[in-house]
Amino acid sequence: MSEVMIAVQHVFKSVVDSTGSLTILRDIDFTLNRGETAAIVGASGSGKSTLLSIVAGLDTPSSGTVHIDGVDLFALDEDQRAALRAQKVGFVFQSFQLLGNLTALENVMLPLELAGRRDARAAATAMLQRVGLGERLASYPKVLSGGEQQRVALARAFVMQPAVLLADEPTGSLDFATGGKIMELMFDLNREQGTTLVLVTHDRAIAQRCERRITIEAGQVADLEAVL
Repeated sequence: MSEVMIAVQHVFKSVVDSTGSLTILRDIDFTLNRGETAAIVGASGSGKSTLLSIVAGLDTPSSGTVHIDGVDLFALDEDQRAALRAQKVGFVFQSFQLLGNLTALENVMLPLELAGRRDARAAATAMLQRVGLGERLASYPKVLSGGEQQRVALARAFVMQPAVLLADEPTGSLDFATGGKIMELMFDLNREQGTTLVLVTHDRAIAQRCERRITIEAGQVADLEAVL
């Protein structure tokens, strides 16, 4: 079994609009091992979120490759990439992306049900209890606080025990205390499940807690360092 979980090789991303062509990412190249934690940092507009979306297979590069656990994402079609994400990748969005017509429990059960898990209700209940929401199973997102919604989103991502968890500014819309609790939970779950954790963050303290820090400047890797 390879120790390399994520391999990003010579990734470029350009878009064309009315003003011409804009290069967002230039020759991005790095690898992350199984169970490793990494922070992608850089100024707003540097290309961090685009890079994370490409690593997730939610966006496509103009050129270059991304391998997840040895599988070339962009040798797959969209349906195959979606199937790989369902099996190996969890994604936590800054905006939570919860379904408003489903309860907290139903939101967390959904990926389990899509995967055909017969224990979906029990597994989702246990994960929500793990994130401190055992009393909020029947609550809809609109009555949950921002921190509670983020914990539901984390529970939904971790309940599948993904090999890779990608999080885009996971504390960006939370107050300091709540954000700190969310990060503790994320690192705890990472250690418990051995998940490779990749965070986009502006928070220097969070970045310092990761084993690797990838600094993006003007679409390029300006620095790739081991923090711990």
